[in-house]
Amino acid sequence: MASEATVHIEDVMSTPLETISADETVRAAATQMREQDINGIFVPGAEAGIITTTDIVDAVAAGEDLSAATVADVMTAPVERVTASLELGEAAAMMTNFGIKHLPVIDEHQDYVGMVSSTDITRELA
Repeated sequence: MASEATVHIEDVMSTPLETISADETVRAAATQMREQDINGIFVPGAEAGIITTTDIVDAVAAGEDLSAATVADVMTAPVERVTASLELGEAAAMMTNFGIKHLPVIDEHQDYVGMVSSTDITRELA
C-alpha cells in the first residue's frame, strides 16, 4: 500500500459522530441510519458500543421485534477504537484482524470524535 503521502484516520473519518442511546429501539436506529445514509451508529455510555446494519439484519433474521428490541439488545460492545492520528493502513489491518467494518475514532483526550468505515478507507485508496 505505497503512497506518496501518509493518510491518517482524521483525513477520512466521518464527523460529526452519529450517536444513539442504548435504550432506543432497533427500529429507531434503522431509521436514523437510513436518514443519515450511514451503516453504523456509535452508542455512548459506560459500555460503549456500535450498532450496524449487520446487527439489524441479524436481529430480523432471529425474529426480533424491531419496535420492541433495544439498541443494547443487538449492538456490539465493547467496541474497538482508533485514534484520529492513526495511519489508514493500520486501521485497515485492525478491521481485517477483528472482522469489523467500523471503528469509532477518539482524540488525544479519549473523547469520541468520529467514525471510520471500510468504505471510507476504500474510497481513499481508490
